[in-house]
Amino acid sequence: MTDKLDAEERKALLSALEDSGWRAAEGADAMVKRLLFPDFSAAWGFMSQAALCAEKMEHHPDWRNVYNKLEITLSTHDCGGVSVLDIELARALDALAEGVAEVDRDIGRPLMRLTESRAD
Repeated sequence: MTDKLDAEERKALLSALEDSGWRAAEGADAMVKRLLFPDFSAAWGFMSQAALCAEKMEHHPDWRNVYNKLEITLSTHDCGGVSVLDIELARALDALAEGVAEVDRDIGRPLMRLTESRAD
């Protein structure tokens, strides 16, 4: 089983992800990001690539797609919060989205809020 990130790991790993648009999910020890694509086909194409990546990592996102918008939530259910698996998947998804999607930064709270009270 994967462990939740401790306070030091959170501070070290979450700041770079916040810069790329990840935010703290409301009411959960999870991170969320919303991507905007030119159209539905582009969003679906990204989701197909992301699904293959997630399957390889054996770690899957929770997501919601409406036309050209995709909201991705990452949390490791086994440990009840953010783990290194979420960090790795977030980085992989960021690389896939580069140049094909715009980040909607008007969601959630700053990701660094997850360093305040969520670590073990």
